[in-house]
Amino acid sequence: MDAAVASYLEHLQHGKQCSKHTLRAYENDLRQFTEFAKTRGATTPKSVTPLVVRGYLATMRTGGLARTSIARKLASIRSLFRFLALRGEVISNPAVVVRTPRLERRLPKVLSRGEVGTVLDEAPPVGTPESAAPGSLLSLRNKAMLEVLYSGGLRASELVGLKEEDVNLHGGVVRVLGKGRKERLCPLGRPAIGALLDYLERKRSEGIDEPRLFVNRFGRPLSDRSLRRTFGRLVTSRGLGGKATPHTMRHSFATHLLDAGADLRSVQELLGHASLSTTQIYTHVSIEKLKEVYRKAHPRAKRR
Repeated sequence: MDAAVASYLEHLQHGKQCSKHTLRAYENDLRQFTEFAKTRGATTPKSVTPLVVRGYLATMRTGGLARTSIARKLASIRSLFRFLALRGEVISNPAVVVRTPRLERRLPKVLSRGEVGTVLDEAPPVGTPESAAPGSLLSLRNKAMLEVLYSGGLRASELVGLKEEDVNLHGGVVRVLGKGRKERLCPLGRPAIGALLDYLERKRSEGIDEPRLFVNRFGRPLSDRSLRRTFGRLVTSRGLGGKATPHTMRHSFATHLLDAGADLRSVQELLGHASLSTTQIYTHVSIEKLKEVYRKAHPRAKRR
């Protein structure tokens, strides 16, 4: 089993070109399953049966693991055995006949347009260090990051992975490398273009030649963790602490587009979703807003 997992992870890394975060998640899931399978005497892929997979899921349920986590782990096992079946190492996929736990689909958290405006406010967060004072490199960077997040609907990992060469300010677009190393073009509005111009001018004036677009105070590439920490400090200073993350800006981007009449296919392309069903959750967010308006405004909508 260990050799099979190692072979599959190598396929994901070099064949599928999955990100290090995706690889780490697959590795953790499959190593855990492998250890469990060994306790049931299944030491080779061919010895893994549906009963072993069901036993693993039952153990996770008993341990109080969330349904979403269990579903993800089952998907990882299915993917492994699908790969092994294609290579002829197993005859069938033992995880296919195991039912996925029913999931409650939660609606994503979304900021109103007014709240997004509050996040994008140019005032520095309370307790801002001197290095991030108004007009400084970090202050201009923060403004540019926030504008690009909302303007293009980028994921946090996509934002910190941007290079200067990916930005076309004249064309008003940025080239993004998304999941599965798929490229797409994301639009940049005027506020985002203006904020990037100010930031890049300051970055160059300070002699920073780092290819990555966004840098930390040492002039090195900004990490995903630093982005989240900076974002959290900023939204907390705006009175939105605990309500928003960098990904909330992406959710808000999609919902506001649909609210304004954008078609679902276009939003799917802008978000870089492989499946339209992934994008459809934002239509439910919009419907919930419509229901709220209805309940408040319609004379026969209120329950007695």
